[in-house]
Amino acid sequence: MTSNDKPKDGSEEPRPASPRGRQASRQAPQPVEPRPRRYMVAALPQPHPVVPGAAVPALDGDTVRRLLEDDPEVRVLRRLRGAAGNPGAQAPGFPAVVVAEMTAEHVEALRRQYPQLYFERDRLLTYSDVPQPPRRRRPAPAVVPPGVESTFAFLVRDADGTPLPGASVLVTGHGWPAQTSTGADGRAVVTMVGETPESITGVTVRPRSGYWSVHIDRPALSTARDNLIEPMRLAETFDGFPVKQVFGWGQQAMNLDRLPPTLRGVGVRIAIIDSGADVRHPDLRDRVRAGVDLVGGEPDGWSVDAAYHGSHCAAVVSGADDGHGVVGFAVEAEVHACKIFPGGRFSDLIEALDYCVEQRIDVVNLSLASRHHSPLVAAKIEQAREAGVACVVAAGNDGGPVGFPGTLPGVLTVAAVGKADAFPPGTAHEAEISGPLTGDGYFSPRFTCHGPEVDVCAPGVAVLSAVPPDGYAALDGTSMAAPHVAGLAALVLAHHGDFRGPYSVRDARRVDHLFHIIKSSCVPLNLGDLHRTGAGMPNALRALAPALAQITPEPVEADTLLGQLTAEMTGAGLLVSGGWGPGGNSGQTGQGAQPGMAPQAAYGGGTTANGPVPGGLVTGRPRGRGTATGGGVPPAEQGGPPGGAGTRAKRGGTGAARPYATGPGGGRSPGGAAGDVPAGPRAANGMPAAGAGPVGGEQAAMAWLTEEMRAAGLLGEDPADPVE
Repeated sequence: MTSNDKPKDGSEEPRPASPRGRQASRQAPQPVEPRPRRYMVAALPQPHPVVPGAAVPALDGDTVRRLLEDDPEVRVLRRLRGAAGNPGAQAPGFPAVVVAEMTAEHVEALRRQYPQLYFERDRLLTYSDVPQPPRRRRPAPAVVPPGVESTFAFLVRDADGTPLPGASVLVTGHGWPAQTSTGADGRAVVTMVGETPESITGVTVRPRSGYWSVHIDRPALSTARDNLIEPMRLAETFDGFPVKQVFGWGQQAMNLDRLPPTLRGVGVRIAIIDSGADVRHPDLRDRVRAGVDLVGGEPDGWSVDAAYHGSHCAAVVSGADDGHGVVGFAVEAEVHACKIFPGGRFSDLIEALDYCVEQRIDVVNLSLASRHHSPLVAAKIEQAREAGVACVVAAGNDGGPVGFPGTLPGVLTVAAVGKADAFPPGTAHEAEISGPLTGDGYFSPRFTCHGPEVDVCAPGVAVLSAVPPDGYAALDGTSMAAPHVAGLAALVLAHHGDFRGPYSVRDARRVDHLFHIIKSSCVPLNLGDLHRTGAGMPNALRALAPALAQITPEPVEADTLLGQLTAEMTGAGLLVSGGWGPGGNSGQTGQGAQPGMAPQAAYGGGTTANGPVPGGLVTGRPRGRGTATGGGVPPAEQGGPPGGAGTRAKRGGTGAARPYATGPGGGRSPGGAAGDVPAGPRAANGMPAAGAGPVGGEQAAMAWLTEEMRAAGLLGEDPADPVE
């Protein structure tokens, strides 16, 4: 049996080997037989007799376990403990559950014998990854004679000739697809029965990390030589990456990079129920600090991620803000990893949710799905909601209806959207473009599940994040969309005043109000079908508007501030030397602050396409290093996606100038990263807190204002900036 089949409490006795098994050695071949099915068995409450006049004895969890252990046709694997209902909660208590293997015929016999028992298949879950580009519908192929087969050899290397081991190679034809991975020399061989080179419809190559994927429609393949594939490095697109830190395109679309640097999610607990999180990775090493391994039961098993999936999700939520690699939404939240993959089942999900309730987790990311409904899992999720645990769930990736548990009313279900200029042409991401595009290039990918259960949509195509042991990869899936929303949910819980007041109690009202705030913050996306986008894409500025409204600069001497501003503008060429200041106005060359007017009002007063932003933050461009062009933002850059994060350049030019190069992220690191303010006690916008002193207040105010003007394109680059 596998490690996932072992009993969790060590109480199972080994089953005696069959006579046939004793006669044969362990290495001898064995005939393949159908395996038994796995079930979850629970005793249901019986307030009334099943048959009028006939009493049915009640059963508790211990009795159910002993009953099944004594049955020679049942193999007990483990027991999930029950839990009483929360006081005043609508959800009832959760019964003890016994996980066991048996045949379907024996289940029916037990149901007849014990009508007070509930049996449910313990089905496999899948993490919501996109395994392959969607296959377009084609006419049925001609009948291929038996015995026809083709063998294709692939060589995967980069432009410098370095082989890429471990790259996934998927070949699709008219029949079944074939998949393999490259060896140490970058080579892979695929043999396809019933296919010829002319019948192959597509080839997709996905390197493990560091490179973009490659997708070729109708490839001209050879059976006589190596078929060369040369993926492009991520560093060719993201200038200086991973030495320089970048905000993902999805984080910019949701305006994460527009938030003040002190909104970081401290005090909130997030759980990633997935394949673990590799803490060797620099972006996860100090971010994921606890967890549980429900696959192998190892004490530190949660810190190992063989599937790469959970690590990718964890870095989207809370990747370290250390100036390198990627950065997450809630960089100071407490992150837990609950490992249930590979091989995760409904019973593992129930145990993981029990862990979340016990650890007082605030937000759970569930990037997983099933085509089957589970009443026991639904009851556990509702019990978690009553305990104040908010579940953010991926909609699923097979392009059909929303998967379970995204169909439940008590969760926030997230579909995926993509952006056409967020990745280079010729990638597998490009193959997901389907249907209409918005003016900003947003589209609903082919893979995303859809339906009335979709609450919101979030970036889920070409999402750049961390993968083991220390690399980065751009992946697709509603699995990648859900962590964007889970990370934003953590920020809202940490910084929205409602959760320190009327919704501070951990209960269902708290969860429902959190989901309401996120849905109310959404910017609608007109893609022709609301079932694919729900309320739209959440916007961090809108969701955190009450927190931003409390941001007020500390008072400073007006003459001092204006004098420093004049010097900055003169140095940038916006004012002539000795020009406009407290003593007069002379030779103004650009639009600057007017006497008696707040500096922000000179360049928009903190307005966006979505209306004014409380707190006066400049949102015309992503925070960080802008390029001054005259006295304002160039018209080509004024348009942007919902939330105000637009593309930075036209297509073409160097890798750093391409629209899918998001550039270095600044403004959220307390250690002096680009766009930050001097160290010391600070208010929510990075300004000095009360008591910092007039000199420190003036310096911090000037640094903040200067950075915001650079972000708006009103000031040029600082020639002394070491980042540049």
